[in-house]
Amino acid sequence: MKIKQIGFFIILLFIIAIPTVYAQVSIGEEAKQKTVNVIINESNQIHVVHEVIAANSPKQLQLIDGLVSNLSVTDVEGNEKQFGSIGDNDGIIVLPSQQNIVVQYDLEDVLVLKNNVWTLDFRYLQTTNFIFPNEVDLVFVNDKPVYLGERKGIACHGCQMILEYSINESKILKNIKYNNKDFLIEIRSFAEIDEFNFNQLTKGINFHVNGENQFLTLVVPLQILPESYDVLVDNERIYFHGYINNGTHVWINVRSDTTGMVSIIDSKNTDQVNPNIQDLPLVSSINQNIIALLVVSIIVGVVVTIVIMKKKSSVTSKDIEDNHTQNID
Repeated sequence: MKIKQIGFFIILLFIIAIPTVYAQVSIGEEAKQKTVNVIINESNQIHVVHEVIAANSPKQLQLIDGLVSNLSVTDVEGNEKQFGSIGDNDGIIVLPSQQNIVVQYDLEDVLVLKNNVWTLDFRYLQTTNFIFPNEVDLVFVNDKPVYLGERKGIACHGCQMILEYSINESKILKNIKYNNKDFLIEIRSFAEIDEFNFNQLTKGINFHVNGENQFLTLVVPLQILPESYDVLVDNERIYFHGYINNGTHVWINVRSDTTGMVSIIDSKNTDQVNPNIQDLPLVSSINQNIIALLVVSIIVGVVVTIVIMKKKSSVTSKDIEDNHTQNID
């Protein structure tokens, strides 16, 4: 019996000693997890909590990619448990336990601030719960907006995504009148907003955005929106999300790559704006007639020139021949 125990610990020591380069290689059965929680606090720091289901044999738990610090392994009652590390904290070996095991650590250098937007490039094949600070009510998963509302977070299944969110965006309120009624439009963004205008006849909304690659979120009353609408930047259609409709308002999200004039207009009027350059016809129908006439004139001119040159060439040859004949004589 002692020989088997010694053999087990030798194998465990071998596992622990495996270098980082082999960390992605499976060296044991994968641990079954009850939950994986990624908790983001008000300081935009990440804390990860895995709850591993109890097992009678050692199990391998892969940690989330990133710089791992403050790693701890306990049972559900908080008692410390021994474990083995794989590589440079790429994973751990959880020893047999009659209780579920809780693995916790901080994850650093993975959450990056870009253009006032916190961005996380995330990949972990287990179902993962993300819990956000109370100030966050809107996140973006692979550019798609997810409104949290009263919820504290989202769940991601077999998770591979680009997660983005902002905190403390400026909220700009615009009061407008339509059919003698007052309405309020809310614009949320870190970009500067000016030159706001609402056209009562067409229900068109226009404003200038000063800032590149910025999220814009508008909360617009349905009564002042056309039944169908397009979003344009400098008269060019751009992709947008109209993703929440609570019966009175709709949330419209836009991400403009450049500074410019944003317009929300009736889809029926979209053809009146300037299309993209590649959509423009080469010439108008009037210009086509003019060009056709010019082409015909040029062709006629070329033909006449060739005929005249041939005649001159013929006369010159004949003169030379006559002169040559005279010289012989």
